[in-house]
Formats: sequence, structure tokens, C-alpha cells
Amino acid sequence: MSQTASASPDAIKSAAQKLDEHLREVIQWHFSPETGTPFWLEWAKKAGWDPRTEIKTFADLTRFGHFEDEWLRGGPVRRWVPKAYANKPTYVFETGGTTGIPKSRVVVDDFRIDYEMLSQTLPDSHFPKGSNWLMLGPSGPRRLRLAVEHLCQHRGGICFCVDLDPRWVVKLIKRGAMAELKLYSDHVIDQALTILSAGHDIKCMFVTPKLLDALAGRLEAKGSSIEKSGMTGIFCGGTEMTSQWARFAVEELLGPKVYLAACYGNTLMGLARARTLRADNQYKIIYHAPQPRAVIQLVDVDDNEKLITQHGQTGRVMITTLTKEFFVPRFLERDEAELETPCAEFPWDGVSGVRPYRVFAATTTVGVY
Repeated sequence: MSQTASASPDAIKSAAQKLDEHLREVIQWHFSPETGTPFWLEWAKKAGWDPRTEIKTFADLTRFGHFEDEWLRGGPVRRWVPKAYANKPTYVFETGGTTGIPKSRVVVDDFRIDYEMLSQTLPDSHFPKGSNWLMLGPSGPRRLRLAVEHLCQHRGGICFCVDLDPRWVVKLIKRGAMAELKLYSDHVIDQALTILSAGHDIKCMFVTPKLLDALAGRLEAKGSSIEKSGMTGIFCGGTEMTSQWARFAVEELLGPKVYLAACYGNTLMGLARARTLRADNQYKIIYHAPQPRAVIQLVDVDDNEKLITQHGQTGRVMITTLTKEFFVPRFLERDEAELETPCAEFPWDGVSGVRPYRVFAATTTVGVY
């Protein structure tokens, strides 16, 4: 389906109806005494009302206010495991944690489901089934490593990974240790080059913008390139994915035979896939959330209770996660963006120009992302 064609009114209406139906199912699940999540069951008891009877449409989620960042910092982490999944093997993924307690999310299968959905959007011509992958990004307690590994395995390949601790990167940046930062970056790229030189026939890679720049530079110094290394598909994510960088990556770093797939995501939401990058659109990066499992909205930067509804306007990113494993209503992100129109493939609003939220921009440290 064309990503450039406009979404029809019927498609937009159908997507909204599907979202409302999915929302009601998720609310019933998380607030039922039999299947529900301990945190939300306790929340409803204190709130004095039953979301199962009062939440009918997505717009009704304003009843919850905004999900509080601090709820995910500290334990017991099992309060987030729905009763229906109490005996299932459970992962815990973290985000943040450079200073203080990180936010934690428990996961059973969501990361697999999210990345299997992403897999359907990747062109087989550049991400061939059965191909091996390189995961050149953060490891440790983050979901990204396991998610990319599952994406590779789901497509029939074997994933090779590097050791990378973004918390250490952020600490180096904050204390201005640029020489150490360069040494650590070199260490990460050394690992990648070793894997690429070992004859594993790697054709696909997940990488962040900064690391792609560094890897391409090192390959060029050796008289090689991303394209010459045998890779045909690059899956790249991070708030540093600007249109200017995307143009540079597509036209200069990668070459015409390598496809760049952009994404925007995090541990709480999952990931939003970008429309295919096109030169005739100045490589504009437009992301669409994986509705109905997650929704991205924008709110006024001065009044976070006011939704942005006019396409082209700027607002703060607000995400809602709606899966049976995790319910997060109206979480205010540390990003801002512009609202974009629906398209044929994604008949719901998207966002572009994602960047650190202006209120926090001066205090936000961007490391490998």
C-alpha cells in the first residue's frame, strides 16, 4: 500500500473504531479482578470509579489524567504483571538510570509482537529473509537488544551483538570526558568491525545515527563502505534522526543499494515506523504509532491538557500504550514534534521532526541515541 497516498475518510473512521474496540478490551483486561494488573486494580479502588463501565472511547482516557513517570521507578515490579500472566516467564526492561532509579517495564511477549509487526513493513529486497543481522546499539537491561535479535530470528537469521552501555556514555558526556568518549566509541566500533570481518555474511543491521556515522568513517578509512561490507538494509532509530541526517545517510553514507528504515520508539511505547524516506519529500521523517497497540498524540507545549489537532502544528509528544501486558494512558514524553496527516498505510495521525522537548532540551543528554 502506498505511503504517499492520502487515507480515505472510511479508512480513518475504521481505524478510530478499531482503536475504541481495542481500548475497551484492554480496559476490561487490566481492571478485571480475574486478569487485572495489581497496580491498576489498586488505582481504581483509590479512584472510586470503575474504568470497565466508564471508559468507552479513546477520548475518555482523559479521566485518568497523565500517567506519572515515578510510578515506574522502583518496585515491587510484579505489581505491573497482570494476574493472567503471573506464572509466565517475565522480562524486565529498563530505560534511563544514569542518575537515580530507572523506569522499569515488565514484558512477556510484547517486544516480540511489536517487532514482528515491524517486520511486515521491511522490504524483503533489502532485508532478505534468512539474512544475518548486526545489532549495533545499546545492550544490558534495555529491550532493544532482545527485540532486534527477535526481529532477526523471526525473519530467519542469526543476530550478532556488541557490548554497549549507554549509561556510561552519558556519564562521559556529562563530565566532558570527550577523549574517553572517543575511546569508548572506538571500542564499540572495533567490536562491529571484528564481527563484519569474520565471514558471517551479515546483510542487515540495527544502528543509531551516531554509531552509523562512526562505522562508516572507520570503513572508509579502510577503503571500504557500508555497501561494500555486504549490507543491504539498515534499521536506524533515535531522536537524532533529522531529515538532514537522513539525506546525508542515504546519499553519502550508504549508497543507492542500501535501504534505510527509520523508527522512533522507546521501552514504554514500543516503536513507530517511519514512512519510506524519499528524496522528492526532502527525506522528511514521518512516524506513525503501531495503532491500536500504541497511540501518539501531541499536546500544547504550554497547556498539556490541550490536544494539538491542526496538522503542521508543534506539540509535546504524549503516548498511550494499550496491550494486555501493559497499560499506560497519556504519558508525557520528553520529546516534541509536528503533527502529520494520516496516509493510506497508516490511516491515523503521525508526527515528524521529533526532537527533545524544549523545556528539557538544555538538561537532556543524548548519548548513543
